[in-house]
Order: sequence, then structure tokens, then C-alpha cells
Amino acid sequence: MSDDGGIRLVLEQEGPYAFKVSFDGTALEALHTDESTPLGAGAGPNPAHLLLAAIANCLSASLVFALRKFKNSPGSIRAEITARKERNAEGRWRIPRAEVLITLADSADTLQHFDRVLAQFEQFCIVTQSVREGVVVDVAIVDAEGRRHVPGTVAA
Repeated sequence: MSDDGGIRLVLEQEGPYAFKVSFDGTALEALHTDESTPLGAGAGPNPAHLLLAAIANCLSASLVFALRKFKNSPGSIRAEITARKERNAEGRWRIPRAEVLITLADSADTLQHFDRVLAQFEQFCIVTQSVREGVVVDVAIVDAEGRRHVPGTVAA
């Protein structure tokens, strides 16, 4: 990640539906993804799993941040996220809702300003708030000749 807030990942196809995900500008090892069977081999998390993991992870980290902001030293937390794929009106699979359950190691009564933590921690979560607000995704495809193609436009 650059100092300007930019985030860049590079995906390279490794199999029919498998990709190596590299995290540009970091020392992180690549992540290997794959679609579930029967489409892929299920050799790694699929994009839906990654989306849900990102939501639950970001909410959990935001909760820990908010607790610490009010001088708490929380024990480990556990998060569980569940969702169902459903077909939309066009028959395409979507995830219309996810439910996150975060379990604290501490009693809420022992945590300082817990009501204020609850009121604000979700606002710290870049992923969940971005999903809720709707992320604009611009797509372009570059072919082997270097020509740029934008879905939904007619080539000149």
C-alpha cells in the first residue's frame, strides 16, 4: 500500500479458476484462490469466502481498536460470519445479507465506555462501510494487442 492510500493487488491465473493473489508493495506471501467444485478444484478460498472474511476481519479489528481507544485491554475475540447465496431477479448468484457474531472474552460490564464502543466501532471498518455504501467498480479489459475494451461500450 502506498502513502497516498492506494491499494494494489495483482492476480495471475494458475488453473481453470485458480489465481495467485500478490499484495503489491508488501512482503506478504501470495494467496492462492480457487472456485469451489464443480467449477474449480476448491484448492483455496473463493471470492465469496474472501469477501465475507474481509467483512468479519475488519469488523473484529475495528472493535478491538475501539475498545483500546477507550483504554480497555480486551481479551481475544472470536468472529463468525454466515451468509447465503441467492439468485437475484436476473438469476445471478449474489450475497444479499451477511450476519456477523463477535464474541468477547470479557464481560461488557468490565469494559470502559462499552456503550460508546458499540456506537462507533462499525464506522472504523473500511470494508463493511464500503460494502454498505456500495463500491463503484470500473472495469476495463486489455487484449493481447494492448487494446483497451470497456464492458458496455461499443468499439469504434
